[in-house]
Amino acid sequence: MKDVKEIITSARSISRLTATEMIHAICEGFVEFHGDRKFGDDPAIVGGIALLDDMPVTVIGTQKGHDVTENVYRNFGSPHPEGYRKAIRLMKQAEKFNRPIVTFINTSGAFCDVDSEDRGIGEAIAESLLVMSQLTVPFIAIFIGEGGSGGALALAMGNEVWMLENTMYSVLSPEGFASILWKDSSRSDEAAKVMKLTPDDLFSLDVIDKIIMETRRKVARKSDDVMLELKQELSAKLKELKQLTPAELVEQRQKRFRNY
Repeated sequence: MKDVKEIITSARSISRLTATEMIHAICEGFVEFHGDRKFGDDPAIVGGIALLDDMPVTVIGTQKGHDVTENVYRNFGSPHPEGYRKAIRLMKQAEKFNRPIVTFINTSGAFCDVDSEDRGIGEAIAESLLVMSQLTVPFIAIFIGEGGSGGALALAMGNEVWMLENTMYSVLSPEGFASILWKDSSRSDEAAKVMKLTPDDLFSLDVIDKIIMETRRKVARKSDDVMLELKQELSAKLKELKQLTPAELVEQRQKRFRNY
């Protein structure tokens, strides 16, 4: 089992594949949509339609960058309310046209500045949770980096939730946990061990359903190999979920999260 600190460092690395890179790696013909039809567009969330093994799907992801310039443009992957409302719009559109949904999550959390609060960040996250709980199409959420707080959960209420091997998912950051519990953010390493935020921990707790391995015999796998496996696993699982009726999809998803 990997060291927690090592996983956190890897999850936060700017060299990790971004949501758009993963979408292009596993899908064909990606067409990106913009705007929430209420306020504007949020570059921290990308989304649109694509083909996965000739299957039309809606793909949505929190987007970070590989350098300072792009990260500033993407707000370091921390969405504003309009980002979540864009995602909601795309989810409803997917339901209308009976398209499965795949989300790619890599965020430390929603952006909580004064403007976000004024525009209703809490309400946008709550609406996203409500919409996801009632979707009548197959929905798989995948953690590809950080997964922090409600900002991550707002795209993660899938029929199945997967994580890449070197990712994390928690109610807040280890630094925030240590600051609240011990009033000392320097104890973040200690906090991380308590929080059970690694894929292995979450799989054992039935919070997630699958881990996509990024190493083999402690050697990093090629990104192309990881993406090919992810594509194959996604295609197979979505085809399996499509055999369920709309009512069964909703019931399975709601039961899954009630078990928490």
